[in-house]
Amino acid sequence: MELTRRRNPEIPDCWHVYYGDTHVGTIAKRAGVPADVDQWGWDCGFYPRSHQGHHPDGTAATFEIARAEFERAWLEYLPQCTEADFTENRRERAFTAWKYKMWGTRRQLPTQTTDGRSRCFCGAELTIASVPEHVRSAHMDMA
Repeated sequence: MELTRRRNPEIPDCWHVYYGDTHVGTIAKRAGVPADVDQWGWDCGFYPRSHQGHHPDGTAATFEIARAEFERAWLEYLPQCTEADFTENRRERAFTAWKYKMWGTRRQLPTQTTDGRSRCFCGAELTIASVPEHVRSAHMDMA
């Protein structure tokens, strides 16, 4: 599998870097920095590893240098990643998408009700304890 870059449609001079379906970093022109310092920045990493302190980043004078530095950092980062890291990332993305769809359809999460129960937009009855398994079994395609 190789890295791919996708331009961020909302931010000029910003690319998100993906490894398969996982957003693993960003390369972007820095905002608000003096003209005599590196104009480009990059960061490499993804949840859950980034929350464990594994999140290399740097600055560069040009996009091309930033891209090369990112790719070098990724080659060091990737061997430390496990399939479980990628699975956890997909689960977290699915849960976040599910949560926003719940709110977008004006449904409360079980944690937002007094009795700890609610109903999913798909019709399933939910409890606080059942949410993780429900999202994994019924809504992983949202990731």
